[in-house]
Amino acid sequence: MSRASSRLDRDLADLPEGMRWREWMGRAEAAIFVSATPVAREKLARLVGDACRLDALIADINDELKARPYEIVFVAGGYQFRTRPRHAETLRALAGTKDAGPPSFTRLEMLALSAIAYQQPVTRAELSRLLGHDISRDILGRLKSLGVIAPGPRAPQPGTPIAWVTTARFLEVFALGSLRDLPDLETLGSSPAARGEPDDDIEAALDDAFGLDDE
Repeated sequence: MSRASSRLDRDLADLPEGMRWREWMGRAEAAIFVSATPVAREKLARLVGDACRLDALIADINDELKARPYEIVFVAGGYQFRTRPRHAETLRALAGTKDAGPPSFTRLEMLALSAIAYQQPVTRAELSRLLGHDISRDILGRLKSLGVIAPGPRAPQPGTPIAWVTTARFLEVFALGSLRDLPDLETLGSSPAARGEPDDDIEAALDDAFGLDDE
């Protein structure tokens, strides 16, 4: 713990209950506001008293933000300010806001990404077999350039190919707190495709899970 943190009066016992809660709200909001990455609960807990219920605190902050175009969401293991989804198109229309809203993916990129999310670590050959499409190095290269996948462990197969995994950026893009928040996709685990056989039904299942529209 830093010297500054150790000096911080977390409990604020001298303040009336209402003022104490408001001060904790301000601290949490400020910490999340200045951070470029999601702020973990453990970090926020260092700013407030042991009696502070963080979930209730964040809920009260968001309640005050209802009229604003942004809110605090739990993504990638922490809290982060995010513009509300309904404003994404407006932000994209502004010149110089290339990073506004989630990046766009082609249908095949999205299929590859969703399959990696559920089957990781997974090799390119396994992805191609699973989806019944050739997943090229270019597709994986673009997903990697967007920061949503990264090389994982080498697979114990001939040639020891790279197995791909999703990243914290993937969780941020899809507003997921962790991989446990992925939509339930029981059919993926029991389908012929999951056993390495091409299955046309897998695309429909992934479409439902990630909200893909037919082109």
